Amino acid sequence: MSLVRDMLDTNPALHRIFFVILYAVLAKAADLFVDRLLKGLASRTSITADDRVIAFLHRPICLSIFLLGLLHAAYLPPPLTPPWDVILPNLAQTMILLLWLIAVIREINLLNDENMAGFFEKDLIDRDLFLLIKNVSRVLILFAGIAWGLLIWDIDLTPLFASAGIAGIAIALAAKDTLANFFGGIALFADRAYKVGDYIILDTGQRGEVVEMGIRSTKVKTRDDVMISIPNSILANSMIVNESAPEPRFRIRVDVGVSYGSNLREVEKILLRVAEQNEALAKKPEPRVRVRAFADSSVNFQLLVWVRDPGEKGLQTHNLLKAIYKTFENEGITIPFPQRDVHIKQGDDAPALKGP
Repeated sequence: MSLVRDMLDTNPALHRIFFVILYAVLAKAADLFVDRLLKGLASRTSITADDRVIAFLHRPICLSIFLLGLLHAAYLPPPLTPPWDVILPNLAQTMILLLWLIAVIREINLLNDENMAGFFEKDLIDRDLFLLIKNVSRVLILFAGIAWGLLIWDIDLTPLFASAGIAGIAIALAAKDTLANFFGGIALFADRAYKVGDYIILDTGQRGEVVEMGIRSTKVKTRDDVMISIPNSILANSMIVNESAPEPRFRIRVDVGVSYGSNLREVEKILLRVAEQNEALAKKPEPRVRVRAFADSSVNFQLLVWVRDPGEKGLQTHNLLKAIYKTFENEGITIPFPQRDVHIKQGDDAPALKGP
């Protein structure tokens, strides 16, 4: 051992190579430990998260151990001659940084609807919010990695940040509407006012299904199959009625008038029977009937039912009105139309008609 130690002390290059080989052996040992032991233990569990963590950390940890050996060897005495005393350590640190930066970004890219399905089903995170976080996180991690790399090489970031600040002000002034839409989109994602597939009513009165939520705008498809693209900055400051929240079902009201003298109890039973015969309606809550007013020519009823999907509002209203009309016709119940009684006076009290 003393002979080996003397050889290493008298030969700096051999000393450095010895440490590189030592760290390479440690890296291989770590590789075998993860591959033979940790993967076997993780495969016996019913949880898939541990398998993903081990798969993510396996290669970066082993390669980092080897690169740390290069870094350690570069700092061994005596110091390397310029410029290698700076280039080799910085190069090793940069390689370690790139290794983990690429691993993290690759893992973020692998996150998709398949391996995030459990979170989506439990409503722990909205799919559109997840996509936003995924895209923003990639940009932030890449920016942080570049800044860290510049610090490793002792590059002064003050002029860069100063230039970026001036450029940022210019860009903000030139693209203030785009930035307003971007932050408006973030606000909509955070508030979860609506999601793709929901039926909403805009403050302009237009109604439709949300088909796409982007960073800049939201697209709504109306019942006329017309696509409306609305900037997020406008939606973030508007009143939005979400017919699909908090419950997906939607209540519709069908107004019906019957003539005076009709059996009101029988009319109520008929309306409920018509609603129960419609299989497309939700069974819970149960349909209900209310008398709303004594109008000039009719007693006005209102049938209240729930549809499973707000998109069926128009179709089921159509079906109910047809069924009610046919049933009333079969049961002899009259749906009156507006009537006016005209009284004509004759005799001395009648006003005289003047000729031309």
